[in-house]
Amino acid sequence: MSAVLLLACALLSWIITCRSGPSGPCTDLLPLDLLSHVLPKSQRAQGGLHMVQSRGARGFQFSGSPHLFSFPASQLFTNCNIFPAEFSIVFTLKIPKMAPEKSEYIFTLLEGDSDNLLLGLRLSQNKLHFLQKSQGNRKRITFKAVGLADNRWHTVVLAVTGHYTILTVDCGFPLELVLERSFPDDLDTTGSTFFIASARRWNGLFSGLLRQLVLLPGSDATSKICPSSEPQLSSLSVPQALLHLPIKSSTSDLLTHPYEAEVRVTAGVKPPCGVSEEGQLWFNTLHKALFLCDGIMWLTMLQEKQRLDYVEHHQDLFTNSETFDIEVFQIPSVGLFIATANRGSDLGSGIYKWTDGKFERYQNISTYDAQAWQYFTLGKKKFLVVANCRGLNAEDPEQSVIYKWSSRKLKFIRYQTLITYSARDWEAFHIQDEAFLAVANHRQGERNHNIDSVIYKWNPVTQYFEVNQTIQTSGAYDWEFFTIGPYYFLAVANTFNGKSTVISSTIYIWLEGMFQPYQSITTFGAIDWEMFQIENRIFLAVANSQMLTEEGKIVYSINSTIYELSLTSQKFLKFQDIATNSALDWEYFTVGEDKFLVVANSYDGTSYSLNSVIYRWQGYEGFVPVHRLGTNGCRDWEFFDTTDGSYLIYSSARAALSKILKLRTV
Repeated sequence: MSAVLLLACALLSWIITCRSGPSGPCTDLLPLDLLSHVLPKSQRAQGGLHMVQSRGARGFQFSGSPHLFSFPASQLFTNCNIFPAEFSIVFTLKIPKMAPEKSEYIFTLLEGDSDNLLLGLRLSQNKLHFLQKSQGNRKRITFKAVGLADNRWHTVVLAVTGHYTILTVDCGFPLELVLERSFPDDLDTTGSTFFIASARRWNGLFSGLLRQLVLLPGSDATSKICPSSEPQLSSLSVPQALLHLPIKSSTSDLLTHPYEAEVRVTAGVKPPCGVSEEGQLWFNTLHKALFLCDGIMWLTMLQEKQRLDYVEHHQDLFTNSETFDIEVFQIPSVGLFIATANRGSDLGSGIYKWTDGKFERYQNISTYDAQAWQYFTLGKKKFLVVANCRGLNAEDPEQSVIYKWSSRKLKFIRYQTLITYSARDWEAFHIQDEAFLAVANHRQGERNHNIDSVIYKWNPVTQYFEVNQTIQTSGAYDWEFFTIGPYYFLAVANTFNGKSTVISSTIYIWLEGMFQPYQSITTFGAIDWEMFQIENRIFLAVANSQMLTEEGKIVYSINSTIYELSLTSQKFLKFQDIATNSALDWEYFTVGEDKFLVVANSYDGTSYSLNSVIYRWQGYEGFVPVHRLGTNGCRDWEFFDTTDGSYLIYSSARAALSKILKLRTV
């Protein structure tokens, strides 16, 4: 009897150990590379598995039978068969835009020989689904608006701990969902099988590229891969085959992972880069640079380092009248253009085309005290919208106009008219698959600056823009749209509330189908916001034009400020003050590996003839002045590239003359 009791105690002890975990975890607390488990062990190629290079990185594409890319869970869980209760899944993928009804699996853990799912990740259009078995039922936790299916590389961390599931995309803001129940601590994987890129069936086979797929037991992997200089390609454990050149078999000249690339050589002329050219290499003999086509654009692979040496005059561009804004845009197969927003209504505003190394007049459009242009596309449609500050006559309503590019007439044709109020700026942007236009309404009448600015949304049925949301603004002058990870932001530059220019400008975040206040920042006659990113650091620069107090005192020589996003407080905090003279615009640009900001200084209280300044990024020192450029009432700066070099163009609000400057490099 005592022997039976002893045996029963031993069995009970063994069951408890396996159920609650042994003295140590069921796996080592090290990254478990799931992807490497389905790669061929030898150097021989495996059918249905292809290594593809795209946008400067390599990943695996799966096209064979799902059973080829599976392995028993026992290969991972060697100490016992219980799946860890706390873990992270790290994966890097690239997948084209998906149809609304389509969904694909990144991986699944299936029970025995059945289709019963224990765990998995599934991707559908703009959503990521975390699938799990809980109390005998299949549960789905869905993260919306993740923006992964955009034909770009993304690295994602899904961390599960207690009642929380946390998603981090490209080292951005973490998105947290609360579970009804904690992840089970008794998920038994005995006899189960991991399927990579599928759920055992052909239906739902992952069609994109996978670069890494890692299970990290016991902790949130975000801190192990973030921050990163390349957050879209942050690495925890990437298979060696993707890190090195393909290996040739000792008995064959065939590559283990087939990879080919056609090389084109030109002297500066950029060849086309589309889906049919994806994977091609282009060597530019003029710039001594090697590029790779990712199916959308040419990515720099190797390039002789360039540094900005000096700036020289290139062209005087005589415009119809004083110019408040310049919009640079490219129409594929047609050319490079600029649109100038001109004060005068007699001749309107001009569109110029880059021809033989200079801008030449291409089209004139009737405008009325035009303040800004915005170029945007909707599918294959191309548009220009102008912000008109007044009507045709004093008693006429103010109307801003959207123009559509006619591929038959090769010019812009009036398309839609919208009522605006002393409009100062338009901002076009997309959120998921929807298109928006935001107008900065400055004032209604001569005195009322506290009015609504409007966000319009494209109606695909009527084929017109319709009012979607109104936001109260105070003398709005500029909108700046930007994204951080899966989040969408819109910042307004508020200039004047009727009494003072020392007021709050607001950053809004897109939540529940509308923009809601996220953070307010005190600004001084703010005219422009410029968002830019240096490595994994996010910045916002504001151009402060003047400090007008309620007592009537006006100061033009004030600081403009650069703010940096703090991932700790999740707020923009002051990074650097820069002394400016009624600053009206910031423009961020790069030359080689150097980063620059140029400011439009317009007035110091006595003169409009001032130096506008180019600042170079110096890391710990922030931005330091490197070039001072003489300007007259400078209103706007724009940077653009051509096959024969890089340029800056500035507009003058004091003269009908804009200047194009060439950036000379060494």
